[in-house]
Amino acid sequence: MAITRLSTIVVTLMVAVAAWGAGDDTETPKGITLTADEQALVAGNNGFAFRLFQQARSQTESVVLSPLSITFALGMMNNGAAADSQTCREICQVLGFGEAGAGAINAFCHKMLTESGTLDELTKVLIANNIYVNSYLGYRLMPAFTDKVVQNYEAVPETRDFTDGETLNVINKWASDHTEGMIEEALHPDEFDPMTISCLLNALYFKGEWTHKFDAQLTQEEPFNDFKTTVQMMQQESEFYYADNDVFQSIILPYGNKAYQMNVYLPHEGKDIDDVLEFLKGNSWTAKNYGDRQVVIKLPRFEVTTDMRLESVMAELGMPTAFTDGSAFTQFCETQDGIPHPVFIGLMKQVAKIKLDEEGTEASAVTVIEAKETAVMDPVKFIANRPFLYIISEQSTGAIFFIGQYMGERVTSDIVPVRHHAAGDMRGCYDLQGRPASNSSKGLLFRQGQKLMR
Repeated sequence: MAITRLSTIVVTLMVAVAAWGAGDDTETPKGITLTADEQALVAGNNGFAFRLFQQARSQTESVVLSPLSITFALGMMNNGAAADSQTCREICQVLGFGEAGAGAINAFCHKMLTESGTLDELTKVLIANNIYVNSYLGYRLMPAFTDKVVQNYEAVPETRDFTDGETLNVINKWASDHTEGMIEEALHPDEFDPMTISCLLNALYFKGEWTHKFDAQLTQEEPFNDFKTTVQMMQQESEFYYADNDVFQSIILPYGNKAYQMNVYLPHEGKDIDDVLEFLKGNSWTAKNYGDRQVVIKLPRFEVTTDMRLESVMAELGMPTAFTDGSAFTQFCETQDGIPHPVFIGLMKQVAKIKLDEEGTEASAVTVIEAKETAVMDPVKFIANRPFLYIISEQSTGAIFFIGQYMGERVTSDIVPVRHHAAGDMRGCYDLQGRPASNSSKGLLFRQGQKLMR
């Protein structure tokens, strides 16, 4: 995980469902209209954002993640799971959608995909999805799955031979192209598996200019984290929405026409980020307890990159089944003959990056899911061509009604002599207890119903 040093502030970047002002007379920004059910979905997904961050954050280093990008990637993948399966239920629960199901995730993602970029001409928001399918393995996406991801995620699946030596470069170029060059390597060479059935990607890009920009001439080097290091500290004085409580101070920094904003939470002395996260659990982070205040603000100019594997994080959050052979992604792909072939998530990761300076904020994330081939076990061979034991029992109690062994057909004719067997091939020979004979075996032996003596 490539990360920088810990900042004592938590930065949360989210779509402003109800935009709070920054102390001037700018008209109310355009927003995304949500039904009551959709508002509940947003609240649930925001809950996932906090749980994810608590699970994934480092205690000593800076981290940036995009919960929304993960939601898009898993939302696509969830369409490949059987609707009534444990896999689908776990994904829906972890993402905060409860019993709403995969269809609700699809609708939520589609609304965010189509409307997020239309709210502010000064703020650029790009969301893109793609799926690469490995033609080398001879599988294809199921038509129903393809229809859902095309309709809801505007993904256009592409077929490639993953063993061609170029597919990794194609995937990384797609990631770079859809994050304005911020993320040039979504997958490292040691993470790309040419035997992967499919690779699903989501890219999310954000670039917003501060409504109140910082004057770069006022930025200067100042100590940070009890003089443990120094940072380039930006500063300004203006009217902002501000809140204060026993745990933290908070300020809202709007972008452009205020359709988007950054909430910054600064723990009080004696408190830490864990205390802030505990306070902000659930929906309390959106509580409108901010008021207009003249604020002198100092904020570091920083750049943070996080490169994080997410399998264990997401499993700990409550969706372990998706990463095992027991997953139920049975609606994802099929053979060329139309036979469904189950898969599981073999790799899930996110690369995220944020740059914050006097002009504004640029942030991006790429989430990658590799769908791996579920192991199909060879058929077991049970060829009863040697002595065996058998039991007849009652299944509910386990009471044994009969127990026996079969040694082969009994030889009833007296004209079959007992043959002397001195040495040689002992294959197919058994003693009176039904054990395979060896060259050291002595006494009466049986082979294909005939008696042998050694």
